[in-house]
Amino acid sequence: MALWYEDFEVGSVVTTPARTVLEADIAMFAGLSGDYNPIHTDDEFAKQTEFGQRVAHGLLGLAIASGLSSRTGLLDGTVVAFLGMDEWRFLKPIKIGDTIRLRWTVTEKRLSSKIGRGVMKRKMEIVNQRNEVVQSGAFTTLIRCREKA
Repeated sequence: MALWYEDFEVGSVVTTPARTVLEADIAMFAGLSGDYNPIHTDDEFAKQTEFGQRVAHGLLGLAIASGLSSRTGLLDGTVVAFLGMDEWRFLKPIKIGDTIRLRWTVTEKRLSSKIGRGVMKRKMEIVNQRNEVVQSGAFTTLIRCREKA
């Protein structure tokens, strides 16, 4: 069920369903993005790195985070626009077989200059199966208000 701007409270936390990152995800993202760096696409090369195996593209993790956020349904039909992202950090690798989820916390809210809309800032954390934060940053989103005030 979608929520309106008024329904969100600063400090509220949402944890999304989890999803396992597959080899196919990495292959498809490489094809979509054109990023065939061997750390993502070459087993033998990746075995010689500090990770010991292929890892997901950092931007793949970010794209999955967007999808996980959408899976909650909390912004379906009430979101107007994604306004931006701040201070995104890639803290640990996401490896094939890792199961990740997104945890977000509402950190700021303010009404927009346009009637019927509000701006919400959320701290976003991608967390793996070991409860390690692998990526984090902030998303700013424009959301419809229930009331036109």
